[in-house]
Amino acid sequence: MTQALGLPTPSVEYGLLSPMLIVLGVAVVGVLVEAFLPRQQRYAAQLVLSLGGLVAAFVAVVGLARDLHGGTGRTAVMGAVAVDAPTLFLQATILLVGVLGILLIAERRIAAPAESETGPGLDAFTPQASAVAGSVVEKLATKAGVVQTEVFPLTMFAIGGMVLFPASDDLLTMFIALEVLSLPLYLLCGLARRRRLLSQEASVKYFLLGAFSSAFFLYGVAVLYGYAGTLDLGGIADAVAAGSGKTSLALIGTGLLLVGVLFKVGAVPFHSWIPDVYQGAPTPITAFMAAATKIAAFGAMLRIFYIALPGLRDDWRPVMWAIAILTMVV
Repeated sequence: MTQALGLPTPSVEYGLLSPMLIVLGVAVVGVLVEAFLPRQQRYAAQLVLSLGGLVAAFVAVVGLARDLHGGTGRTAVMGAVAVDAPTLFLQATILLVGVLGILLIAERRIAAPAESETGPGLDAFTPQASAVAGSVVEKLATKAGVVQTEVFPLTMFAIGGMVLFPASDDLLTMFIALEVLSLPLYLLCGLARRRRLLSQEASVKYFLLGAFSSAFFLYGVAVLYGYAGTLDLGGIADAVAAGSGKTSLALIGTGLLLVGVLFKVGAVPFHSWIPDVYQGAPTPITAFMAAATKIAAFGAMLRIFYIALPGLRDDWRPVMWAIAILTMVV
């Protein structure tokens, strides 16, 4: 059909995408497990599935690194995803942090008899996310030992977005990765077993501020597209090198992009959400977000600066120095 219409057939190159496909595929299977597997079997199935998927994705990353072996890197999906040595290093680090995060999420303690009459123990997550905090329904779910196993596929979706974020070679793919990693985290922050109201407040704050920063990122994408006429990072670099258009337009677009990325990093002045969200979120999610999200965001930031905007280094370097110093001080 595409050949008859004269449209190009995209070259997907599934091998290069295998780490991302494995993680996102496991997340989809996890959703099916929640739908069709009996509740008593979900915890063990989700834990084994998540850990197995992360290990398989890590093995795929190692295999891709061996295939590159000092090469210049390759692209997939018509240049939307780049696979090179820095990307594979960041992906491997995110996957290792993801394994630790899954283990923290799966950790349970022995519950006191007054808190739980059945079940293997309590975890850090509320047994009934849809119930009103402190309601009879929530108390009954706690006594029954109900486990919120939906956190496993949600975490896997977030990891999938994080793995894609530093590998994105165009701004549209980068925005999609940003949203894929963000949306599950908004939900996970509101699932704390203790401090239920504080956790729900943290989730709402994170969602509102995150959506606000994503809007800035998307606006920056539009501005840079207006400047360069392309969303490809290499194409933007070529436009900057050729001096086409106004440099001020490129700087405005870069600044808007940075709002979205620096928000995920938690850098000054976009750090005010961190105390409330980290305090209200379940402890395993706080630990996971504090490490994995920042790794992915730093990777995306490096790709923007060194692939798309090397010609503007004299403009963005002083700004990043100031932000880095203020972030460490504040």
